Amino acid sequence: MSQKSYDGKPTLYLVPTPIGNLGDMTYRGVETLKNSEVIFSEDTRESKKLLDYFDIKKKLIACHKFNEDDVYLKVLDYLNNGFDVSIITDRGTPSISDPGYVSVFKVIQNGYNVVCLPGATAFTPAIVNSGLNPNKFLFYGFLDSKKSAKKKEIEELKLVKSTIIFYESPYRVIETIKLIKEIMGNRKISVSREISKKHEEIYRGLIDDVLEELTEPRGEFVLVVEGNNDIENYDDIDILDHINLLIKKGIRDKDAIKEVSKLHNISKSEVYKMYLEVKK
Repeated sequence: MSQKSYDGKPTLYLVPTPIGNLGDMTYRGVETLKNSEVIFSEDTRESKKLLDYFDIKKKLIACHKFNEDDVYLKVLDYLNNGFDVSIITDRGTPSISDPGYVSVFKVIQNGYNVVCLPGATAFTPAIVNSGLNPNKFLFYGFLDSKKSAKKKEIEELKLVKSTIIFYESPYRVIETIKLIKEIMGNRKISVSREISKKHEEIYRGLIDDVLEELTEPRGEFVLVVEGNNDIENYDDIDILDHINLLIKKGIRDKDAIKEVSKLHNISKSEVYKMYLEVKK
């Protein structure tokens, strides 16, 4: 049985909040929060600053990753009593690498409306600013914080043809970019830092070039990585053809050899020997 929003029933609103610049808050977002009976927020202390700025005086209830599996009962309680409620997170759109999904799922199950307002989210300006293909992309969000699990995730993504978007913290961003290069190769990448804030920066180029510039990472990062546009499967491409393909993309001979040896699980010395024999 299908379900239609805007049918007059009480509604759960997901309201995006600015990821940096408070001027990015929409008029509709402010009015929706003012008209909600209560606001569920990721961090009530951070949310109070936002509400005070826009002179919104509403009760705040914490809804974060540690209590989300239970707090939806409070959301439903308000809806059952005929009230509209809102969910906000510290920055961006609820449910996108933030709390919100559990409440959305349970509210839909119980037959109430769920309406997400359009608004701030970090990956949209990051991919548009990147210069990489925005027509088809995979938003992955945060990779696992453990290095071994992260490597496995990146391995599973290396043949994806679409542009790939990751979120990352300043404490792990260098490690993550190096792992992407190690597993996916020296691809084009765009690294956006502190989007919409005073110190916003964007680094674009091959991974090697960006790593040279990104020496003291601070703030929140969005990584936009070029998809695998050349190779269906590394087992199906000749080793020398693979080297030449990378060289045509601007990668140095020795780096191309090193990369191909990893991707094909062949020793670097053996690949180098094959390359030299053809060059003679």
